[in-house]
Amino acid sequence: MSTLAFDPEETTHWEQVRPRHISPEQWKKFESYAAEILEAFGMNLDTPGTRATPSRYLHALFESTAGYEGDPKLLTAFPTECHGGPDCTISQVIEGPIEFYSLCEHHVLPFHGHAYIGYIAHEEIIGISKLSRLVRVFARRFTVQERVGVEIADELVRVLEPHGVAVHLNATHLCTQMRGVREGHSRTWTSFWRGNYESDPQLRTEFLAAVNPRIEH
Repeated sequence: MSTLAFDPEETTHWEQVRPRHISPEQWKKFESYAAEILEAFGMNLDTPGTRATPSRYLHALFESTAGYEGDPKLLTAFPTECHGGPDCTISQVIEGPIEFYSLCEHHVLPFHGHAYIGYIAHEEIIGISKLSRLVRVFARRFTVQERVGVEIADELVRVLEPHGVAVHLNATHLCTQMRGVREGHSRTWTSFWRGNYESDPQLRTEFLAAVNPRIEH
């Protein structure tokens, strides 16, 4: 569980697109590096199925980390009819499971799973589909599960200024399944709370109760 605070000095707006530019000369150089590594590790690059593997590998890696570029359709906020006044009862908005895929920054191996997001609106709500976009813009990069959750929570705080935000992630990490301890069935669970969720245990309980029936065990 994380209680890291939202940093008001953070000015990165992930709805803005920042394309990564790789020149043809760079692609060619990187492909030669990849070919050298793959061949040294045992791959025969002189077959019909593997001659283009270094290029395919690099382009797959580039596509899998597209979250660094942002998403122009990421955030669309709408005004609410309830501003949280004394005569207005606000319910949670909960979305999930949202499937995500990431690359672990420690071993550059995939971890993948599902995200669940809850928030209590103040003056604005966000389009439901944009919650999926928000998860994927932070997941599709070299990262760790804990950071993905913090970034999702803090970005919702920045954009919506809600009464509270909850983020729950569960994922399978191939870096523990393909190598190291080779644990084939473990999953990692992380939860992140902001605002009212931090101070109200009942609110957290309601969120987790709503999420749990949807979770694959």
